[in-house]
Amino acid sequence: MAQSTHNIRRISVGEALDYILRHITPLDSHLVPITEALGRVLAEDVVSAVDIPPFVNSAMDGYAVRAEDVADASPESPVVLSVVADVPAGAVPDRPVEPGAAARIMTGAPIPPGSDAVVPFEQTSEGQDEATQAAGQVKIYKAVRAGDNVREAGEDVRRGQTVLFAGHLLRPQDIGILAAMGYPEVRVVRRPRVAILATGDELVSIDEPVTPGKIRNSNEYTSIALVKRYGGVPVPLGIARDTVEDLTAKIREGLAQNVHFFLTSAGVSVGDFDMVKNVLAAEGEMHFWQVAIKPGKPLAFGMVGGVPLLGLPGNPVAAMVAFEVFARPAILKLGGRTNWEKPLVRATLDEDVHNSGRRHYMRAQVRREADGYHVTTRGSGVQVQGSGILSSLVWANGLVIVPENVTFIQAGSPVDVWMLDWPESVF
Repeated sequence: MAQSTHNIRRISVGEALDYILRHITPLDSHLVPITEALGRVLAEDVVSAVDIPPFVNSAMDGYAVRAEDVADASPESPVVLSVVADVPAGAVPDRPVEPGAAARIMTGAPIPPGSDAVVPFEQTSEGQDEATQAAGQVKIYKAVRAGDNVREAGEDVRRGQTVLFAGHLLRPQDIGILAAMGYPEVRVVRRPRVAILATGDELVSIDEPVTPGKIRNSNEYTSIALVKRYGGVPVPLGIARDTVEDLTAKIREGLAQNVHFFLTSAGVSVGDFDMVKNVLAAEGEMHFWQVAIKPGKPLAFGMVGGVPLLGLPGNPVAAMVAFEVFARPAILKLGGRTNWEKPLVRATLDEDVHNSGRRHYMRAQVRREADGYHVTTRGSGVQVQGSGILSSLVWANGLVIVPENVTFIQAGSPVDVWMLDWPESVF
């Protein structure tokens, strides 16, 4: 049964997140071309059916030789060999290298039978532009050992080797190895489709004039960007007005678009009109919480039409912080990720910080100095941490995490900071 909208439970950040993630199941998988696989999560191990490289080949431009023939070569006493072949990359040697012979060879070309090493051009008469070099011959000025400058078959990847594992987030270099192994497509976890709905009679679209009592709908666009950042596909639903009919219609519109996760903003706090809470409770099994977090205490979570729904606070900073803390891990898990920890650094705090007893995610700016990371919670004219001051998030590159049981941190103390992004001046 849905929780009463008048009986709002008070819980910790950890309790809320654990509950949400227990109700999130990773999506199924599908095949995509590797040109569309960047940033996707592998759904199965990738095993190579081939050796890479597939044949023994030259690692240098030079001459393929028998190492024993040039064992005594030196600048003072070069070894003269007969040049019996020229092997460019992509060609197949048509004759072996016999004692006293060499084959001119390019990088990546197959090593001719009989040879077991390559002497780079720089260590031959050709590389030194020696005018006395006779046609059909080459002088070798340095000894090599068997295997020098030779790439063995399977040196990079062996046939039957598991190269990439299920759960791996595909990067550009992974796309390259898939191509080298002959995978035109790969099985990945589906991208979560995330419905995004802003609620409130006070909202207007971004292209509308702001009249008295109205504000522009920024939360929708912040959420769209965040969903994209974390691998989801945003499904914007616009603004739902504070009527049962409009809210119900918008929720059903989102569910009809085969979404995997539903985000709403505003209308779930104790002081709000009960319209949003009542509609959500009527449409599904919902819980309404006061979470021990600052900013963003009001939060709702439940299932609507079989789809997980997270109700974020309405204030823009609170909505974004709550997204990072609760929605981000849920979206990452839906998309097949198994690790949703934010990048975290230890930094020295510039100023004293006071806390009210909730886990406080303070907007902050991290900088790198000679003795390590330093962080301030004030700057760019922002002297307060109000949940409506969106410009403070524009200034911030991180969030200082003040634990629930800490009420005061003195300047100069080390603190944990979630990095929202990594500007070059910090990394």
